[in-house]
Amino acid sequence: MNGLIAHCGDSLKGIGGERRPGIVHRLDKDTSGVMVVAKTEKTHLALSDDFAARRMDRAYLAFCWGMPTPAEGDYEGAIGRDKRDRKRMALVTHGGKWALTHYRTLRVFGASAALVACKLATGRTHQIRVHFSANGHPLMGDPLYLRRVPAAARGLPPAARGAGLDFPRQALHAARLGFTHPRTGEKLLFETPMPPDMLELEQALSDS
Repeated sequence: MNGLIAHCGDSLKGIGGERRPGIVHRLDKDTSGVMVVAKTEKTHLALSDDFAARRMDRAYLAFCWGMPTPAEGDYEGAIGRDKRDRKRMALVTHGGKWALTHYRTLRVFGASAALVACKLATGRTHQIRVHFSANGHPLMGDPLYLRRVPAAARGLPPAARGAGLDFPRQALHAARLGFTHPRTGEKLLFETPMPPDMLELEQALSDS
């Protein structure tokens, strides 16, 4: 944020007195991938409105434990704060905010793990991580939603199992972000490949 302020100067003031100028959306800590930031207050307001109205095209790649069934589908359910652990989110029956995640399995590693593509219809805190964990397929390396060794890990040989269990962050990558330029109206699409650590994880699972 300090870099943005230094680059843009007085054109960035933040919204409603909140001192996070230019920041129109967030990625969870340790989630890799593409983000957009605004360089003017007018652009900040326009992009924030687009996010709120779900006009952004966002897609993620993730490695999860187990094999989602069916191979393509939707995970949905209201997400709210976990009453037992305030650092975590959870599917809740009362309160919370409705969330919908479209997923598609890109590759499976036996029945033990899968590489999935996820598209968000909503943008809730920890949405992908909560939905996959709640459906029995927590993301590899997830420090919040993977609390024990998953049964699916036993189906992998030692090297691949170790790579999955020791992955140092949630294996989640924001691979695509598309939006309309607030000033020109041009349709923009940005994509970034998986980072080296996730590519190495894929290779380790492939060798299983």
